[in-house]
Amino acid sequence: MQGVPGALYSAGGLRLSFTALTNRCPNSMPFSHHRLRPPPCFSTTSSTGDSPIPKPWLLVGLGNPGKTFQGTRHNVGFEMIDAIAKAEGISVTNIRFKALTGKGYIGGVPFMLAKPQTFMNLSGESVGSLVSYFKVPLDQLLLIFDDIDLPFGKLKLLPKGGHGGQNGMRSVIDHLKGSRDFPRLRIGIGRPPGKMDPAAFVLKPFAKREREEMDFTLQRGVEAVRILLLEGFNKSATFVNTAQAKEILN
Repeated sequence: MQGVPGALYSAGGLRLSFTALTNRCPNSMPFSHHRLRPPPCFSTTSSTGDSPIPKPWLLVGLGNPGKTFQGTRHNVGFEMIDAIAKAEGISVTNIRFKALTGKGYIGGVPFMLAKPQTFMNLSGESVGSLVSYFKVPLDQLLLIFDDIDLPFGKLKLLPKGGHGGQNGMRSVIDHLKGSRDFPRLRIGIGRPPGKMDPAAFVLKPFAKREREEMDFTLQRGVEAVRILLLEGFNKSATFVNTAQAKEILN
C-alpha cells in the first residue's frame, strides 16, 4: 500500500474545464465572510467588457483516503479542504483525475477544491493531471499539508519551496516537472515524542485537547484562504505568519 508507514516521511469522471467555471452561473451558496456575492453569471470579462474576471484557483489538500486514516495527523490537509468546503457550502464529491473535487466561489473568485485519492506518496499523479488539464497557473495552485517540523497548530504560508521530506509534496513537485514555484500552506503537527518513529506518529489520531486546538487552526486556515483569494498572497501571508497569541483552550 502506498503512503503508509515507513514511506510517509523520508531523511476521470465528468470533464469540466476552468473555462466552464468562468462561463457558467455559480451555484447558490453562502458567502458569510466579507459579505460578497458572485455576479449573476460569470464570463471572461465583466458586463462592461473591460474588467477581466479573476482566474480560478486550485486548492489541494494532501492526505490518505479511507476511514483508517480519518482524524490522523497526516490527514490535516484533507481536513482543511473539508473546512473550506463546509464554510463555503461546497460538496467535494466529484471524481476527477483520481481526486475528490468540488467547485465554488469566494467573493466572486472561482476555485476548485481537491483531495487526491492516490494515497499520500502518489499525490502528484492527481495534482499534476489537474494542473495540466485545467491549465492552472502555478501561482494559483495552493498545496495544503502537514508538517512535523512546525509546532503543533501553527500555520505557515510560503510562496514556494522544497518538499521538506514530505513525500506527498515530493510527488507533487516531481509531477510538476520539478517546479517548486507554487504556494503552500503548511500545518504544524509537532514532532513525535521521545524516540517514536515519525511514520507511526503521523498516523496517530489527535488527543482531545489537540483536536480542539487543531479545529481552531483549521478555522484560521479558512480565513487565510479567503484573504488569499480576495486580497492576494502578501496579505494572507501576513495574517498567517505574524505571531499571534494563541487562544487559551479551557
